[in-house]
Amino acid sequence: MGAHRRPRQRATGGGRARTAATITLAGAATATGLGGGRGHADPQPTAAQVRAKVDKLYQEAEVATEKYNGAKEKADAAEQRLEDLRDEAARKEDRLNSARQALGSVAAAQYRSGGLDPALQLALSSDPDRYLDGAAFAERAGSRQQAEVGRVRKELREIEQLRGAARVEVSSLKSRRAELKRHRETVTGKLEKARRLLSRLTTEERADVGDRASRSAPGPRESLSASAQAPNSRAATAVAYAYQKLGSPYVWGATGPNAFDCSGLTQAAYRAAGVSLPRTTYAQIDAGRRVPRSELLPGDLVFFYSGISHVGIYVGNGQMVHAPNPSAPVRVAPVDEMPFAGATRVV
Repeated sequence: MGAHRRPRQRATGGGRARTAATITLAGAATATGLGGGRGHADPQPTAAQVRAKVDKLYQEAEVATEKYNGAKEKADAAEQRLEDLRDEAARKEDRLNSARQALGSVAAAQYRSGGLDPALQLALSSDPDRYLDGAAFAERAGSRQQAEVGRVRKELREIEQLRGAARVEVSSLKSRRAELKRHRETVTGKLEKARRLLSRLTTEERADVGDRASRSAPGPRESLSASAQAPNSRAATAVAYAYQKLGSPYVWGATGPNAFDCSGLTQAAYRAAGVSLPRTTYAQIDAGRRVPRSELLPGDLVFFYSGISHVGIYVGNGQMVHAPNPSAPVRVAPVDEMPFAGATRVV
């Protein structure tokens, strides 16, 4: 009987263990189900939270945009240098051909007078720089031949230098284009995230994201007043240009005349005044004399965020004209709308 009871006790114990495990698993499943229920029941972000996230994405996109603008400026400069080098090399190759033709004339005259100098034959070969390293030819050549050979030597040397410089520019250009691609992908990624967030809002809430400043457009009186208070004619022209562009769309990388990003607007405004500004915000802040916020005058450039990633044109009364982001066109807004980083008076 004792031997019979032990298995029953073991079976009973195993049953209790299985029961406990079943309860534990059921409890875990219940907890998981409740947790999942609570997760599904979490409220959607409020309009204010979405706006905050969108603003942050726009600000990050603008940082990447300014990096893109800087890389593009350098890529454009490298491309122009490469084009100039190719043009100069082409001109020197024309001069080289002229020099080789002159050597040909000498050769023809020498042939008519009784034979062609072997060294001159080599000079006129398909690989003329080989003979230029030999001193024997220069020693045997007459003064005219020496002059023509000297021209060929000079042109060949300069062409090779230009080709070396062009190879450097090609390498630089490839690097700049890769950098452009990285920044472009960052900008478009941030803007796409912002677009998806905005799609959750109602039409009225989306409008509020793009227009939290005064909805009343400034009239011509405000524009004239701001221009009149500018410290010089260049600043006055820049202010007038900025007012003329109110309502123009924000397009990252654009410098006008019909669309702008923030530094593109300020660059275009001063270009209209005959002043060449750098392309990026972090270069524009050094394009004039720094002025404290308390001494701002219309036409001053005002910069925002610690990384100097946004810029506007001050127009007086604590207001600026700027190109804010893709959700809003060029507009008048308070200077205290963003973290102030500094100001520059273009001189």
